[in-house]
Amino acid sequence: MTDNTLTIGFIGLGNMGSGMTKNLQQAGFPLIVTDIRPEAATELIDNGARWADTAAEVAAGSDVVITMLPTPRHVDSVVNGPTGILAGIRDGGTWIDMSTSVPDVAAAARRDHAHRDLHVLDAPVSGMSVGAAAGRLQIFVGGDADDVARLRPVLEAMGDPERILHVGGHGAGYAVKLMLNQLWFSHLVATAEVLAVGVKAGVDLEVLRTSIIASPANSNFVENDVLSVLDHGDYDEGFAIALACKDLGLSIDLARTVGVPVELSAVVEQVYRRAKAQYGDLAGEMTPVKLYEDLAGVSLRRVATPEGAR
Repeated sequence: MTDNTLTIGFIGLGNMGSGMTKNLQQAGFPLIVTDIRPEAATELIDNGARWADTAAEVAAGSDVVITMLPTPRHVDSVVNGPTGILAGIRDGGTWIDMSTSVPDVAAAARRDHAHRDLHVLDAPVSGMSVGAAAGRLQIFVGGDADDVARLRPVLEAMGDPERILHVGGHGAGYAVKLMLNQLWFSHLVATAEVLAVGVKAGVDLEVLRTSIIASPANSNFVENDVLSVLDHGDYDEGFAIALACKDLGLSIDLARTVGVPVELSAVVEQVYRRAKAQYGDLAGEMTPVKLYEDLAGVSLRRVATPEGAR
């Protein structure tokens, strides 16, 4: 069996899953798909994918089952029960969870079904819906090295081959993704505070930002990511703040589980939840910048510059 004859079952055709499945299909992998919204599969089916009514049906017809779902609760409901993945997957089958989640569901599946020789990987991603559509996601894989090597062609159909990282054993992928998210959100809140205070104190926004970039306090967020707000007023509605709050909660839950106090992370979470309460669940993940703009009574926008100028 050559790699691209593996039948891939995919559950979760939202902002991320839609792009990931299209790239799998373009790479030549036969697909079986399902989602709570059947209309999300229309284009895939038109291009040869098969529809299944349940996760169990997806698993029964697939060599590899992939889940890309919003929360651990959704993963649990899709994996377990009479119509879940575990009810349909064959002994020796493979399940890759690419959701931003926690190890509990996958760990229980490995423990309770140890006699079935299942191959389970956690492989959450970074790169947002743009990266999913382009097939350039960064993927953090936790699990057995042999499984990672065997499934690399599947992962490379969705991600940047240079940034598909085997980060450790089972659960390590989940942990790395949550910690990356936590640090990025912390950079965002810290940057929003610093820029709002500096501008309110009378410093030109671009002078302040350029000074930070030239200092040991520089970060990729200050240098690059914040420009979507400063140049375009774009708070990234492609990733809703409700999901950002979910991810922050998961990272703090992980810290609690391993017994590490995370006071700063807890404050960042509360800033995010305040922004969600003020601007709504569907506001963009960078909306805490707007929160600080409104609190300080300033607008964090750069003056337009000629093309290519800094």
